[in-house]
Amino acid sequence: MPTVTLSIFAGVGAQLFDNNGKPLAGGKLETYEAGTSTPLASYTSSTGVTAHTNPIILDSAGRVPGGEIWLAYFYLYKFVVKTSADVLIATYDNVGGSFNTSPIIANFAGTGAQVNFNLLTNPVNKNSTQVYINGVYQQKNTYSVSGTTITFSEAPHITSIIEINYV
Repeated sequence: MPTVTLSIFAGVGAQLFDNNGKPLAGGKLETYEAGTSTPLASYTSSTGVTAHTNPIILDSAGRVPGGEIWLAYFYLYKFVVKTSADVLIATYDNVGGSFNTSPIIANFAGTGAQVNFNLLTNPVNKNSTQVYINGVYQQKNTYSVSGTTITFSEAPHITSIIEINYV
């Protein structure tokens, strides 16, 4: 169950319209990871337990069933609005799940042998992960991130101080 925050796009009781100003009855609202075509779940309430269908099918008044859209915290979304016949009306990209994007900082000590280190949570944007060993920024090709595990191509030296900043 993810931590969620109310969407700034169509979050509560919003009514969507077609290009003629009529309610978008039966319209579709698709949610993706920002800048991609990878579906990303939105949720029906603040509990984050129940995901909306994707696409969300709007009611006869052009509103989201249940009236609310909640987004996974720290994710950026792309919303695609279409008619019931799949005609594109609009795309809204980089809609934030939260304005609180403070990085999480994880600290580790190198053992000289260990290459895998476990983070507390999945980095939302692997490209924004920053790794420092003894204060020196590490190039992206020296490590990889998969889920909550960061893997170095070579074990950091014994007693190295490893700092990982991510959101």
